[in-house]
Amino acid sequence: MAESFSFDVVSNFDQQELVNVIDQIRREIVQRYDLKDSGSTLEIDKESIVVITNSEMTLQAIEQLLLQRAVKRNLSLKIFDFQSSVIISGNRIKQQINLRKGLSQELAKRLSKELRDEIRKITVTIQGDSLRVTGKNKDDLQQAMNLLKSQDIEVPLQFENYR
Repeated sequence: MAESFSFDVVSNFDQQELVNVIDQIRREIVQRYDLKDSGSTLEIDKESIVVITNSEMTLQAIEQLLLQRAVKRNLSLKIFDFQSSVIISGNRIKQQINLRKGLSQELAKRLSKELRDEIRKITVTIQGDSLRVTGKNKDDLQQAMNLLKSQDIEVPLQFENYR
């Protein structure tokens, strides 16, 4: 029997599923009557999505499409950090949507402190953009998971590397 058990708390998402969502939205922009002549474009990279379109109403429609498609593909809506829209040359509107990935140092420290204060029998270490929770009892680890799940945290959390 193992001497101690552990798991990692990470904030991540499936990049390929997000690419699939963007492809679906691009296809729908070409086909949908209200979006067809808007000249809207979506660009994606590792850290953000950029939407360029011709009106605020079209931008809102594309945002709704993004949220709906993400839910259907089992992506958490917490990964999207919508920035304010900016008017660029002509009558075009640009919006950047940053993608949240990994735990920030402040959030990791806060979660670590809350876990240690609530459950004395576990140890929590910060490993870059993840947390390692270790304890001698599996019940304590399950209690830690339930505590994290019950909190309203601005990033989606996943639990990995159960040992």
